[in-house]
Amino acid sequence: MIIYGKNAIIETMEADKAVYKLMVAMNLKNDTRNPVINLAKKKGVKIEFVNRNVLDKLSSNGSHQGFVAETEDFQYSSVDEILQLAQQKGEQPFVVILDGVEDPHNLGSIIRVCECAGVHGVIIPKHRACQVNETVAKTSAGALSHIKIAKVTNLNQVIDELKNQGMWIYAVELGGTDFYKQNLTGSLGLIIGSEGYGISQLTKKRCDGVLTLPMFGKVNSLNASVACGVAVFEALRQRRKF
Repeated sequence: MIIYGKNAIIETMEADKAVYKLMVAMNLKNDTRNPVINLAKKKGVKIEFVNRNVLDKLSSNGSHQGFVAETEDFQYSSVDEILQLAQQKGEQPFVVILDGVEDPHNLGSIIRVCECAGVHGVIIPKHRACQVNETVAKTSAGALSHIKIAKVTNLNQVIDELKNQGMWIYAVELGGTDFYKQNLTGSLGLIIGSEGYGISQLTKKRCDGVLTLPMFGKVNSLNASVACGVAVFEALRQRRKF
């Protein structure tokens, strides 16, 4: 997989993920204090200085900041591994489930938010949804290296299994009860729907409830990653007993 940008590459190397080659813009060759180059040298990563247009072609939008790396393909986790992580930390499981999020920028932002909030893992469907790619890695700003992501074939089946294990599953969408009045301190799964269609009816029927973020402006919807951020940090507030 190709990743680009300072933060994404630094976090990948610091997490001891396999980095096969670091390509650096030629104008940075004599930058002896550059943290990306110095960390690559420390980790024994092969460094190749190239013309900037080479990096422009390798990155999807040219926002590589002078660095592109070839790394191992992203390794997905299992749902069981996410639950085991919570157990190892002595915490009630906290997961975010994405129902058809298609925009890689949204997925990357959601991953970043979830990692910052201490979510144990993100669950995404295998079909009709964005998968982890270079844009997701860049947008996550390195968070991708520090959070577990499970890719599942049947999202509804996984939800049923989590509920059978005692997890409370809530859809975050319009038309429900006030999000801030719900107890979010136990074993918890929050579902965020797709950008255009929200949460499917079949998935919503499996939920223990629908929770709505109160809004007071003329626009009555939030971007998926913004809604996820508000929701997980309210859950964090309750779970940390601030």
